[in-house]
Amino acid sequence: MITEVLRNIFRVNLGIKKTERVLIFTDRPSPDEEIDISEADRRSKLKCITFLASEIGKSFAKEVIVYEYPATGSHGAEPPLELWEIAFGKRAVAALQKSSVVNRILEKNADISDIEKAEGILSKFTKDSVNAVIALSNYSTSHTRFRDLLTRICRARYASMPLFEISMLEGPMNVDWKSLSKVTKQIAREVSKAEKIEITTANSSHISFSIRGRKAMTDTGILTEPGSFGNLPAGEVYLAPVEGTAIGRLILEWAPTRELKSPVTLIVKEGYVKDILGDEEYTEVLRKKLSERKENANIAELGIGTNNRAKRPDNILESEKIMGTIHIALGDNSSFGGSVKAPFHQDFVFFKPTVTLVHKDGKRNVLMKKGKFE
Repeated sequence: MITEVLRNIFRVNLGIKKTERVLIFTDRPSPDEEIDISEADRRSKLKCITFLASEIGKSFAKEVIVYEYPATGSHGAEPPLELWEIAFGKRAVAALQKSSVVNRILEKNADISDIEKAEGILSKFTKDSVNAVIALSNYSTSHTRFRDLLTRICRARYASMPLFEISMLEGPMNVDWKSLSKVTKQIAREVSKAEKIEITTANSSHISFSIRGRKAMTDTGILTEPGSFGNLPAGEVYLAPVEGTAIGRLILEWAPTRELKSPVTLIVKEGYVKDILGDEEYTEVLRKKLSERKENANIAELGIGTNNRAKRPDNILESEKIMGTIHIALGDNSSFGGSVKAPFHQDFVFFKPTVTLVHKDGKRNVLMKKGKFE
């Protein structure tokens, strides 16, 4: 089953052709990362999956390129320049360096004019770029300019698989992709009709925000169209709330990869986490991260899980896809409709939510009640 699901990444999810070049990359723990034995084992297996996938891919693609780099240590941080050279081509990156924009992009300090300049440069070298990417790095590259420019300008297809585990190949990856796509698109259409969303959960979390002018996007696992991007495993509707509008209280019971010993409470005002309450050790981890940069505390994303094969609550890549959950992310949203740039993007899952859509005329309809779609 494992090899068949990996084959489907090339055949079904990405639709790789014999004429195409595929980049598969992963990251290794950096010297300053503190990880326990079980995490080290998972990261080692992630590397094994990377190289198994690369061997399988050789029967589908013209060329499969494998690259490993030291982990950035943060979801949403830009990957190293060497990976840019492989993905976009050395000529393209040399031109970016000559224009002096690349360092600002890597540091997440690029302004609109920098991005526009980079877009203009990369558009001249699209033939040098890879056709598809399988991102098996532990730390997510989903919300990076690397991913955004590669899919939007070079039209590469991009499967992002951070925190991936072998068990996912038998669970949420072993799914009816057509059925998942149909359900996810239907939910996205309903969400996009609203102007405001109100959420309450079983653990007394509550938050509301405007989505005026924002379109709900889908992560269906079908990444065959040029420029397609999504997670594998897939199964979510997501959007960027309007900056500065979120208000509420989020009670975290799960960190990205473990259940918390006691709840951590985030106080949200004017679109940002303003305070963090709790005695759990993760409280200090989060406080430190959010203090590094104001933008890290931005309420960046609402996601709604739609994968009925996703079950595990202790791995954010899978748990955020669980049918009937929602997740809220902090940090960067610049790559999917928002305006906040940060070298950080972290999701947190909430169970048994009630999601109410508020429309322009004031009409309210319940999309989900206590984790069940209405």
